[in-house]
Amino acid sequence: MNMQTSDSIVIIPTYNERENIENIIRAVFALEKVFHILIIEDGSPDGTASIVKTLQQEFPERLFMIERTGKLGLGTAYIAGFKWSLEHHYDYIFEMDADFSHNPADLPRLYKACAEDGADVSIGSRYVSGVNVVNWPMGRVLMSYFASKYVRLITGLPIHDTTAGFKCYRRRVLETIDLDGIRFKGYAFQIEMKFTAYKCGFKIVEVPVIFINRELGTSKMNSSIFGEAVFGVIKLKMNSWFHKYPKAANNN
Repeated sequence: MNMQTSDSIVIIPTYNERENIENIIRAVFALEKVFHILIIEDGSPDGTASIVKTLQQEFPERLFMIERTGKLGLGTAYIAGFKWSLEHHYDYIFEMDADFSHNPADLPRLYKACAEDGADVSIGSRYVSGVNVVNWPMGRVLMSYFASKYVRLITGLPIHDTTAGFKCYRRRVLETIDLDGIRFKGYAFQIEMKFTAYKCGFKIVEVPVIFINRELGTSKMNSSIFGEAVFGVIKLKMNSWFHKYPKAANNN
């Protein structure tokens, strides 16, 4: 494998991430293992895209970008990224935030869980060993922690951090799931993807990480996103009673 090729792509959706984008890209590219990056840029007015374009000249074979017009939602950004990644034959496909709340240094640990230890999906989990969050207001910590507990209760998902957005998928997971059938666009998208992978019979493993609240820019979390998660989960569970999930093939 030469320096520029990789079996792994990290999808990073961006909307107004001018303060973070260059730093996060350089941090991923500084890792010992070679990762490629796909930015899904949702028409940020702050010039995020032009920073990425400049960096593409420096990393032409490792840094890719899909530009979309307007904010179309996190879920649709990832679905676009998943399809692109499958078309470009990556074996391990990651989701990561641009704002350093997910530490790029944890990417090799998520990779190892899938590539060496047999997981189909690995999740950077804030709650698998207590509550590992830094600089969050207590209300937000409790909301997120109990949201995860609630989701676990309703869905039966054997996962502590059900809303985590830091993940690695093996290619076959995204090939098996009907990506166009994923309904949720916002926060509940993360839950729906895990729930669907679980229902298909894939092996999901949690890797403990420390989540650090963003230092630059503003959080995209709001109560309507939270509401989607609360009611969406009930809908997700009820729909699952009538839905036939494709089964994971047993080959590796």
